[in-house]
Amino acid sequence: MDGKLFLVPTPIGNLEDMTFRAIRILKECDLILAEDTRTSAPMLKHFGIDKRVFSHHQHNEHKATSEIIKFLNEGQKIALISDAGTPAISDPGFFLVREAIKNDIAVECLPGATAFVPALVNSGLPADAFCFEGFLPVKKGRQTKFKKLAEEDRTIILYESPHRLLKTLEEFAQYLGADRQASVSRELTKMFEETVRGTLTEIKSHFENNTLKGEFVICIAGKPNVKSKNKYEDAEE
Repeated sequence: MDGKLFLVPTPIGNLEDMTFRAIRILKECDLILAEDTRTSAPMLKHFGIDKRVFSHHQHNEHKATSEIIKFLNEGQKIALISDAGTPAISDPGFFLVREAIKNDIAVECLPGATAFVPALVNSGLPADAFCFEGFLPVKKGRQTKFKKLAEEDRTIILYESPHRLLKTLEEFAQYLGADRQASVSRELTKMFEETVRGTLTEIKSHFENNTLKGEFVICIAGKPNVKSKNKYEDAEE
């Protein structure tokens, strides 16, 4: 039998977002690779999934990949999950997928939960064209990235942590303009889900006076230009 690598999205908060297919694949595979076994254990138990689970995270993925490729070449079916959402989207997975492809091993990614899609659709900003930046550089290359994004005319999407949110919003206001329209979503699919829309300044002011907790998705309108304006006017006509 040929081995196969499955990339299986898991809920970003609400367990009801798990798909029937994802549960079946996890039950049928030979082993599961999890970003953090402690985080994944309650979710796997909830769905009655009792399989061997090994850690596969950014600190060991290069070292562990050769052994995983060996298992796949022996015909095993292996599923990769992250702590939440779709593997390889700002999470480990890319390196393993690339190596599997290099070794002619079948790779199948299931559709499912990921944070930036609902945040984008819920933002009210144009979703026909966008760029996803993941997490911005913390130090090296950060200023260069802001200057580049200042020229981006597509909707910009990125992830941010609570302790850097205010700084990031302030920097975007500096480089893109304080009145640039944006949307910030936090705790998506969870009990305290919140989406705040407005200018970068208005959103920053909101979070300066409210709880900074959870995972944040920032969506920012692209740089206005005549071409994009005409495109939407033509569509309306």
